[in-house]
Amino acid sequence: MAEVKAGDTVHLHYTGTLLDGTTFDSSEGREPLAFEVGSGQIIPGLDVAIPGMTVGEKKIVKIGADDAYGQANPEMRQAVPREGIPADIPLDVGIQLQMQTPDGQAMPVTVVEVDEVTVTLDANHPLAGKDLQFDIELVKIDPAS
Repeated sequence: MAEVKAGDTVHLHYTGTLLDGTTFDSSEGREPLAFEVGSGQIIPGLDVAIPGMTVGEKKIVKIGADDAYGQANPEMRQAVPREGIPADIPLDVGIQLQMQTPDGQAMPVTVVEVDEVTVTLDANHPLAGKDLQFDIELVKIDPAS
């Protein structure tokens, strides 16, 4: 039976959870996730767990924050004057907004704190600093050509 190697495109079903069991993403009810192994299309800790698997194989992969979305960077949190945010934009803690960088790129941010004068925005990935677990099942291998 063929084993996955770097360069192959794989199709897998997965459920991603935090170590406390909270599910943050799953392919349940959707098509399997497809990506090229070793291409950097997914988090590094998951990418290195796939080679050697065979179709139908299931495994549980625990991934530390450094091999997932990295550690949270305090410099990615910024307090901005509340008066500089249009009144029609909701500012509830946990809301995700889009900011624009000076070079015009869209950047997702999360409102993490609000007071009468400032709004603190966090541009870290929501899973930064978190250890993750993935339950995966390899469904198909498209060998590298």
